[in-house]
Amino acid sequence: DRRELQTILNVYGRRVADGEWRDYAIDFTPTRAVFSIFRRASEVPLFRIEKDPKLRNKQGAYSVVASGGLILKRGYDLERVVEVLDRKTKLVVV
Repeated sequence: DRRELQTILNVYGRRVADGEWRDYAIDFTPTRAVFSIFRRASEVPLFRIEKDPKLRNKQGAYSVVASGGLILKRGYDLERVVEVLDRKTKLVVV
């Protein structure tokens, strides 16, 4: 719905402004909706934000999937799930 798309586009817009992401695609299948994020249009998606309603009562309908298929975060609340995309990498000095 519109709220979900606005939540995703808020995160996407911040990363576009930082120059990290440049393109996106939205796909709908009978079982799920997928928002794919690209660094360049000619590449495979860096991340996919998926909504699968049949997982709503089990693991949560929303998930963020990396390009290799690794599920970075899954849950019931879209805002909390997409927070994983807003985190900046930190340099750890030992």
